[in-house]
Amino acid sequence: MEYVYAALILNETGAEINEDNVTGVLEAAGVDVEESRVKALVAALEDVDIEEAIETAAAAPAAGASAGGSADADASADEADDDDDDDEEAEAADEADDDEEEGDGGEGLGELFG
Repeated sequence: MEYVYAALILNETGAEINEDNVTGVLEAAGVDVEESRVKALVAALEDVDIEEAIETAAAAPAAGASAGGSADADASADEADDDDDDDEEAEAADEADDDEEEGDGGEGLGELFG
């Protein structure tokens, strides 16, 4: 994630997003820089308009939140959501059982917190 942040910092300051600049920002932040990740990031951002991507990402949640309709439509949607939630809970329980059986070897988000 810090690699993306470095690119965002460079974009905000108007500096060119290249390998040397990204590496410099990361080293200044005390990150152990992996050259392959820097190259991949610079290559991935080569044809991307970062400002447009930020605007699009910021607008997406607002567009999804602006739903309107009648009370009957809302009730039907709530019932459908409840059915979906039940299905998702069952799938999540199955996946949790699978994870316990496999013994994930210390990988995953749990390692971040303990």
